[in-house]
Amino acid sequence: MARDEILDPEWNSLDAVVDGLETLAGVVGDTTQAALDAANLRPRDLAEFVGQAELKHRLRIILEAARRRGQAADHLLFAGPPGLGKTTLAGIVATEMGVNLHITSGPTLERAGDLAAILTKLGEGDVLFIDEIHRLSRAVEEVLYPAVEDFQLDIVLGKGPAARSIRLDLPRFTLVGATTRTGLITGPLRDRFGLVARLEFYDVADLESIVSRAAGIVAASIDSEGAHEIARRSRGTPRIANRLLRRVRDYAEVEASGRIDRRVASEGLAVFGVDELGLDKVDRAVLSALCDLFGGGPVGLSTLAIAVAEPTETVEDVYEPFLIQQGLLMRTPRGRVATPAAWRHLGLAPPPSASATAADPSLFD
Repeated sequence: MARDEILDPEWNSLDAVVDGLETLAGVVGDTTQAALDAANLRPRDLAEFVGQAELKHRLRIILEAARRRGQAADHLLFAGPPGLGKTTLAGIVATEMGVNLHITSGPTLERAGDLAAILTKLGEGDVLFIDEIHRLSRAVEEVLYPAVEDFQLDIVLGKGPAARSIRLDLPRFTLVGATTRTGLITGPLRDRFGLVARLEFYDVADLESIVSRAAGIVAASIDSEGAHEIARRSRGTPRIANRLLRRVRDYAEVEASGRIDRRVASEGLAVFGVDELGLDKVDRAVLSALCDLFGGGPVGLSTLAIAVAEPTETVEDVYEPFLIQQGLLMRTPRGRVATPAAWRHLGLAPPPSASATAADPSLFD
């Protein structure tokens, strides 16, 4: 049984294991300046959190109800693309409830005992945040089920005919899971969450507020037009907006007067390879390969990936979604096809076949 691992002789001490896991997972934390900057930019409560209005309203109700009852909040699952604030929301839940936050991730919990060690360290009402929860192993999930439902931990003592099972009581805690692949979470695990919420991409107005707030934290001088220029090229993602702000701040300090206006923001983003639509070098390489090398397609994924020297998974999961959202690329049964908008963005005239393909898609699209 998977839970036998809890008694593995290799475990000299639960404390030592937990200390090691917490260091890897980020509970102890990294003291580099980059890590400190990222932590400082995160909102600490719901009032500071910008965007996701519907989700914020639901969270406010759940957390306030739990506070009034004097209980731990219900388990929460946040889904959505990277960089939209799932980890930030986990920290906000802990702050709003006035409890400790414990952070780990699915891939680091390799054995059932790894999770058991963390669960035994939780205090009453604490928040356990598991990032990429869809990557939990089956053995770890088996330990998690009774923990989140009955707040009990199953342990098997001994082996063979003499083995016996005991249950340890756990303090009531809140599990917050984050995933970028909701479909990979098993049904039994997903059904144990009291709220399953999907985070949406942010609009430009919300991103502009995020950029302005971050600029105040990192001591960057910026006006509204400069913030707007950065926001509209940030792919609807706060993490990207904050990263672009830091690069434009560097450009402004070295190549300009230090103040970020629209012109400085535009010039700085151009230096770092971000164009008017927010496309970076690899995005444009994908479109250029489609249009210049393959005449707009259709072309297979593996062929396109080889052309831009990237793994097929990276092209499919990282670059294609945004290109499709911007109407620059289509997936068809015969392969990837560049739209007329992609040709125009590259400054090229679309051939008649490109317009025909976009206007008259295949029966199986």
